Amino acid sequence: MTPYFDSLLVKVCTHATDFEEAVHKMQRVLREFRIRGVKTNIPFLENVIDDEQFTSGQATTTFIDNTPQLFKFSRKRNRGTKILKYISNITVNGFPGIDKTEKRYFEPARQPEIEIIQKKTTKNILDQEGASAVVDFVKGSHEVLLTDTTFRDAHQSLLATRLRLQDMKGIASSVDQGLSDLFSVEMWGGATFDVAYRFLNESPWYRLRKLREQMPNTLFQMLFRGSNAVGYQNYPDNVIQEFIQKAAAEGIDVFRIFDSLNWLPQMEKSIQTVRDTGKIAEATICYTGDILDKTRQKYDLKYYKDLAKELEASGAHILAIKDMAGLLKPQAAYVLITALKETVDLPIHLHTHDTAGNGIITYSGAIKAGVDIVDVATASLAGGTSQPSMQSLYYALEHGGRHAALNIANAEQIDHYWEDTRRYYAPFEAGITSPQTEVYRHEMPGGQYTNLKAQSAAVGLDARFDEVKAMYSKVNMMFGDIIKVTPSSKVVGDMALFMVQNDLTEEDVYAKGAELNFPESVVSFFQGDLGQPVGGFPEELQALVLKGKQALTDRPGLHAPAVDFAQVEKELSDILGYPAEEHEVLSYIMYPQVFLDYQKMQDAFGSVTLLDTETFLHGMRMGEQIEVQIEKGKTLIIRLDEIGEPDVLGNRVLFFNLNGQRREISVNDQSIKHKLLRNVRPTAQTPNKSGQRCRDLF
Repeated sequence: MTPYFDSLLVKVCTHATDFEEAVHKMQRVLREFRIRGVKTNIPFLENVIDDEQFTSGQATTTFIDNTPQLFKFSRKRNRGTKILKYISNITVNGFPGIDKTEKRYFEPARQPEIEIIQKKTTKNILDQEGASAVVDFVKGSHEVLLTDTTFRDAHQSLLATRLRLQDMKGIASSVDQGLSDLFSVEMWGGATFDVAYRFLNESPWYRLRKLREQMPNTLFQMLFRGSNAVGYQNYPDNVIQEFIQKAAAEGIDVFRIFDSLNWLPQMEKSIQTVRDTGKIAEATICYTGDILDKTRQKYDLKYYKDLAKELEASGAHILAIKDMAGLLKPQAAYVLITALKETVDLPIHLHTHDTAGNGIITYSGAIKAGVDIVDVATASLAGGTSQPSMQSLYYALEHGGRHAALNIANAEQIDHYWEDTRRYYAPFEAGITSPQTEVYRHEMPGGQYTNLKAQSAAVGLDARFDEVKAMYSKVNMMFGDIIKVTPSSKVVGDMALFMVQNDLTEEDVYAKGAELNFPESVVSFFQGDLGQPVGGFPEELQALVLKGKQALTDRPGLHAPAVDFAQVEKELSDILGYPAEEHEVLSYIMYPQVFLDYQKMQDAFGSVTLLDTETFLHGMRMGEQIEVQIEKGKTLIIRLDEIGEPDVLGNRVLFFNLNGQRREISVNDQSIKHKLLRNVRPTAQTPNKSGQRCRDLF
């Protein structure tokens, strides 16, 4: 439209059976207007219709003069346009980190037909009777209780942590109603927190709230890295406390608290804070080495028994054994659990990874020794670097002395959904199709294997990944045979990549160490920023890495100044342009740039979490039509009609039909080398080029 068009575009009258309904109808009419090309007074009219003085008939001729809020217009969300922009960009340029392929077509994931189980769950016990009652329930149960890791560690281990909320919501209610025998569902924390922001454009806090709405009777469990919270560094004590309190308020019930070096001082503050919230503190021992190997006795049975007693004294409700690399062998599991049962009066919760293929038999040994709870995943996301299958474990124990607390028919029905859903995430598969017994040598955590493989490829070492794995083992011994779990495992991985990339041997590191620029994470580790490893640091290597810097010898949190939350809230509010909420402040403190990048994506593309996963990852095919429900009763019907040819700048126009209206979105095709003709200004050095047309390639 031109600026000279008559300003009276349209006149609207509404009527209904009563005045109030007519007002509601007018409000909806104004909201649904889509007029492009000229400014309108619709925002003003919306405020007028929403004003109680106006609708009550009390407005006078001075109404507008005396009501300045009529001119305070809320910012339009433009959700439809933003979603079209996202779809256009992915259709043309592909999803970051995976090969660009045409969108595939799948039948919708099968919805399970389950028997709804009416019983008192562990969540009900916690809410009604408290954490101690849950502990008593676990101790009194003859059945083996299960924690389902499908919503967290299973996909973190197999699918690079890429499982989206949209697919979790599709099965959440069925799990809540059909698997009520579960002890808990692990669905938050670990790498899922920052990956949700970085790669999935969704808030982990929003994920927690939405799943809690659908799973009111399920105990929610998270992985909490002690003084590292859900980050990769130490945070001040008041940040740890605020985060735990907020997570508990939003729906987390069980906090599996661990330290990457098994250093108790890094866990004590978190354990006490969880207890103060009334939730369950599951203090954790990270298992490494082999207690039955007489040649490696740094982490012997006495070490684990002594640490278990210290954790019990610190106030833990439950003792977890976190076998993050799947190193716990069947006979060792029997010996370890037997010894711990004799040492502490706490329920014992065992976590392992099935990397070597021995997971079920390891659990069998632990169950014979009296373990109370074990971690499992649904069959379709089990095995490999994930956890053992819950369905397989059920049948393995079926006619034995202790069986698994599980409605197997419901579990198998629910697994059909996960089997279908996993197909969407094929680009993120780890590629491990058989047991990897070499894990007993390199000791790499299951959740790190796929990430380190991707890191190796990113720096051109994909063909040398076997060397990286071998170097990982050597680096571990160079560092003093440390506990390896996030973030300490990242330190070992970074150093292994550094050495392979630069063709360094262990001897080279000692010979050239004074001149080497070690990875930042390695320097931080030897400074004591992650805490103190068992047996201390290797002094010669520490001196080479630190190059004269002073190392900490006590808890890092003692030296970190408390965060001024009011000041950070003001700072973030100024950046965002609206009052920052508590969860946003916490995310900003832990991942400042990651959180701001997420906000930019939200501003540009809106809530893309509403898209189905195939569209989210691959965009749309020409002629395809999809539906996107952006709120209850409001659905966008989107059809991609045409993709235009690129112009001289590489821009393509995509032609959509959005709810019956033609829409055009321009996207820069990043696969095209752009050519631009421009005139070159003559200079003293190029006098003969005056007027020459020049092609610049950029």
